[in-house]
Amino acid sequence: MADVTIVDYGMANLRSVQKAFERVGATAEITADPARIRDCPKLILPGVGAFQDAISWLHKSGLAEPIVRHIENGRPFLGICLGMQLLFSRSHEDGVFSGLNIFAGDVVRFPPTPGLKVPHMGWNQLHYTTSCPLFAGLAEDSSVYFVHSYYPVPTDASLTSAQADYPDPFTAAIWKDNVFATQFHPEKSQQVGLTMLKNFVAIS
Repeated sequence: MADVTIVDYGMANLRSVQKAFERVGATAEITADPARIRDCPKLILPGVGAFQDAISWLHKSGLAEPIVRHIENGRPFLGICLGMQLLFSRSHEDGVFSGLNIFAGDVVRFPPTPGLKVPHMGWNQLHYTTSCPLFAGLAEDSSVYFVHSYYPVPTDASLTSAQADYPDPFTAAIWKDNVFATQFHPEKSQQVGLTMLKNFVAIS
């Protein structure tokens, strides 16, 4: 069995995530098979695109249930970008849609701000708010790559493991027990991102 399993629900450049894990020495399987997801040791839920399309497909394809079970069983989980947003109660993208409800909170759009474009696209510095194992060995203010218009606002602020500013602080990453998730793309964040993926692989 592969070191990590990447959920294929048609919403991400899955190969780039797979290649990033392979670069840090891990075997990475891409699958849309609920049984494979149910049995895997470590699970990755990446994603780009619309929240409504993603959550609808997860339910229709039978992938939502094994993802939730994986998390509830205490196995390591990493959500990336849309894969992070799907963990929350609701998204306000083009309406109000229910997520997987692993964590209470809402996914909201950046408010209009003079001089700042939405989507937020490009490199931004992280400010760590917890000693999250995902960030082991990384310097404060390490830069990572974002592409997003929406971000989660956890009801429990202690979920936030890193923030970034655009222009105000927003939740850039979360961590609770076996669940890690990033609004940025580690697979596009050069050595900083690869260090995070390597750290995730090392989590037992």
